[in-house]
Amino acid sequence: MPAPLRIVLTESEDRTLSELRVAKTVAQRTRDRAQMLRLNAQGWVVPAIAEIFECQEQTVRETIRRWQQQGLGGLWDASGRGAKAKWQEADMAYLEQCLEQEARTYNSRRC
Repeated sequence: MPAPLRIVLTESEDRTLSELRVAKTVAQRTRDRAQMLRLNAQGWVVPAIAEIFECQEQTVRETIRRWQQQGLGGLWDASGRGAKAKWQEADMAYLEQCLEQEARTYNSRRC
C-alpha cells in the first residue's frame, strides 16, 4: 500500500486554488484539480477524493505530485494535447466574408 500523500497549503495558495476552482474561464479539469488539492490539504485521503470526482486514485496522486513538483503550473494540461487545428485563419476569414455577403439566413429548420 502506498504511503499517504499529504500536502500543506499556505493561506495564499489555498486562496488561489479556491479562486481558481470557481473561475469560469478555466477548464473544468483544471478546476477539479484545484479542488482535489484543497481537499487533500484539509485531510481527505486519496481514495475518498477519487470517489468524489469519480476518477482513478492514480489521477489524484498524479495531481498531487504535479503540484509538489511544478506548483500552480502543474494544474494545467501540457501543451500539444488534443486534436490539432485543421482550419487556418484565412479559412475562417473567408467564411465570415461569405456569411456577411449572403442575404440568406441559416438556422436549424433549413438544414
